[in-house]
Amino acid sequence: MSAGPEVTDEEWETLERAAREVREHAHAPYSGYRVGAALLDAHGGVHRGCNVENASYGLCLCAERGAVARAVAEGARRFRALVVVTGGARAAAPCGMCRQVLAEMPPSFPIRCVSLDGDRFDTSVSELLPHAFDAGYLDE
Repeated sequence: MSAGPEVTDEEWETLERAAREVREHAHAPYSGYRVGAALLDAHGGVHRGCNVENASYGLCLCAERGAVARAVAEGARRFRALVVVTGGARAAAPCGMCRQVLAEMPPSFPIRCVSLDGDRFDTSVSELLPHAFDAGYLDE
């Protein structure tokens, strides 16, 4: 499942701290729902993203896709882990659009979803989007 060595407790803590910090920069004037994401690349780099809402809702950018875009812009293409931090009582998983974008970055990697109130769960890209549409279908 992982794109490299197992993620250490220290790496998970670093990612969660980065996601919590970047969440504070979210632009969420419409929903008030701030999200932060931190993506660990195969070389140990951390790429952060936060949600950016827009009055034209379809133009909103999720934190996870923001982190992927930043990572790709910085030259990363393989990832080892993602932490997503949301407000509220329940930790939230990436939306469907984000799941598809994450699936575009194989192989699958672990994802930790955390709420500010302490709820958390671990999953993976492949668990969130089994049978993902990927480049393999374009070769047929």
